Parts: sequence; structure tokens; C-alpha cells
Amino acid sequence: MKRLRGFAALILIGALCLGSASAEMFFNGKVTGAQTVSVSAPFGGVVKEVELRAGDRVSVGQEIATIQTSKVYAAAEGKVSGVFGQEGDSTEGITERYGAVLYIEPMNKYIISASTEKAYNKGENKYIHIGEVVYLSCTADGTHRGTGIVSKIENEGEEKGKYTVEVTGGEFYMGETVNIFRDPGYASSSRIGRGTVAANAVVPIKGEGSILKMHVKNGDFVERGELLFECVSGTLDGLYASDNRIVSDVAGIVSKVDAVNGQSVEKNAPLITVYPDETMQIEISVAEADLPFIQTGMPVEIEFNWNPNSEKRVQGTVTGISYATVTAEGEAQSGDAVYTGYVSFTPDESVRLGMSVLVYTVDDHEEEFSAHEQPISEEELSAQEETDSQG
Repeated sequence: MKRLRGFAALILIGALCLGSASAEMFFNGKVTGAQTVSVSAPFGGVVKEVELRAGDRVSVGQEIATIQTSKVYAAAEGKVSGVFGQEGDSTEGITERYGAVLYIEPMNKYIISASTEKAYNKGENKYIHIGEVVYLSCTADGTHRGTGIVSKIENEGEEKGKYTVEVTGGEFYMGETVNIFRDPGYASSSRIGRGTVAANAVVPIKGEGSILKMHVKNGDFVERGELLFECVSGTLDGLYASDNRIVSDVAGIVSKVDAVNGQSVEKNAPLITVYPDETMQIEISVAEADLPFIQTGMPVEIEFNWNPNSEKRVQGTVTGISYATVTAEGEAQSGDAVYTGYVSFTPDESVRLGMSVLVYTVDDHEEEFSAHEQPISEEELSAQEETDSQG
């Protein structure tokens, strides 16, 4: 009877071991990207610098490229006035409505519309030179004096002999008549004409594209050549863009870089293509004979081959199993059919595309065995033996 009791225990222990061993299966697999998305240019321009390469990991908010802007500079020295354009505005739309994005009131606020008609009767006084410095004196009593520079000359048709002087020094009345001399001593023989004082025209500043960054405001004094604002091509979504640095709105692995330094891109043109983290998956090979042991929705555990000693496996879920067999170069594989299974999981920064993994799945047999087929204790065997002997 002791032999019987020992034999029964061995059978139950063996069944337990066999059940546990057969409950866990594993499948070979690799990390793949289910789909790609593009990070596009929010506006157009010339790509100045691309920060990434294919295969790099990118995170949300990471700078990926810089778009070179079109810079607009002050054409004259003076005070900024009439700033009608704001960041995000289309320069064409603002110019159509207001005539310019902004205006500059020249530091030289007077001009003189003059002619050689009242010039001293000398041949050389009839020839005016663009850019030459002249000396001004009011015709009334000569108390208003100043200097100027010839800024424009008319040499054809009825306008011949007329020219414009921009006043660079001195104070005059609007509409005041002044004589114009070449000699700083105001010698009559150097008089090259006469003209009337008027307000200098404001300088319109226009530009092309959308305003990305405005660098001046009403009332600012600017030097000639000073940066006023920067533009990019295309319209800005929401009439807003923080600056010309483009950042990623997705985290994942760069599949390819679509733009290169110096390339001109339009709005919405792809800059990089990314495998997003949330679309990364594992593809496993499932033999035909193993199909009964794996199904869609089944939880699995993932072990990465590069880190087999990790104490914790990654959790995943079977999302599907293909209905077509795996083929090699268009030909059916010999032997048992093999299908592709798909497993979703949450990757961290250590996960790379193409990594080899083992995917473990545990079916319900282990739990059923544990709940309903527990091994019989020594006391239960003794009681059963006593019952049998009495019988």
C-alpha cells in the first residue's frame, strides 16, 4: 500500500510539472513600425539647418530644423510710424489695405522742389549733379539757412531742369521759398536755382509672405539698414508662429529625413518621416501547429534578446494574426505554413526598430490545473487507503 501511495504522488507531481511546462509558449519576433507620419513645415522658406538623421530618436518638442526667414530692413533713417502689420499677418493683405506694413518718417523731414529757372546765368549752374551738397537760404530775408543734398533730377521733357533737394540741416517753414547755392558762403554766382519747402514723404515698407517676427514698434527710431521684421512664405495657421525653429509634434524613430540644408520648402512640405512610438509593434512568426495556442486579444510578455537577464518582462497584447502565410521572395514556403502575428506594447527609449524579442504567452490550462487538480496530501492518501482496506 505504501508503494501505491508513493506511485500516486509521483504521478500527480509529474502531471503538475508537465502542465506548467506546456502552459508557457514563446514565439520569435522583431520590433517593427506599423505606420509612419510626417512632421511638416508650418510655413515655407529655405531650410537652414536640419538637426536629425534617419534612425535617430525624436521626442515631442524637440527641434528638428530651422527655416531661414526673409528679412526686411529700414530703407531710410527716421522714426517708425503707422505699424499696421502684426506677427502672423500676410504682408500682401496689409499692404493692399494700408499701402504698406509700416512707414518710416525720414529724419530729414523737409524736401525742396526746385528748378534751375532762377539759377545765376552761368552755364555750369544749369547742370545739377545727383548727390551733390547744396546750401539753402530763404528768399525773404536770408535768416533761415541750412544744407541739403540733391536726391532727384529730371532731365527729360517738360520736367527737364527740375530737381529735388532733401534738407539735411536747418529749419524752414512749410511752403517757404529758398535759394539754392553751391558755395557755402552763398555767393550769388553759385546759385543753381530756387525752390519751395515741402514735407518729405514717408517711406513705405512692404515685404512678402507672412510676418513671423516684428522687431520694431511705433515711435522707434531706426538707422538705415536696421532690421524691421522677418517674413516666411505661406500663411501662418492661427496667424501665429513662435519663431523659425520647427519642433516635432510626435515621439518616435526617424524613418527618413525629407529636407536638406539649403532646400526651399513650401508650407506643409514634409521635413522628416517618423515611426511614432504608439504605432511600434512586434511581428512574430506563428507556425500552423501553434495557432490553437495564440489568439487576438491574448495578453503576452515580451523579453528583449539584448536584455535577457531583465527581471521584468514587458507587457503586450496580441492584436492580430494574418490569414496569409509568410512567403519568401514570392514563393510559398515548404513545410508547415507560417503566419505573422502582431503584438502591441508600450516602448521606452531603449527600444529600437529591428530588435529581436521572445514573446511568451500563457494559456488558461495552468490556472485550471491549479484550481481543480491540486495534488493529494499524505493525509488524504492515508484516509483513502484505510477506506479501501475496510472495504
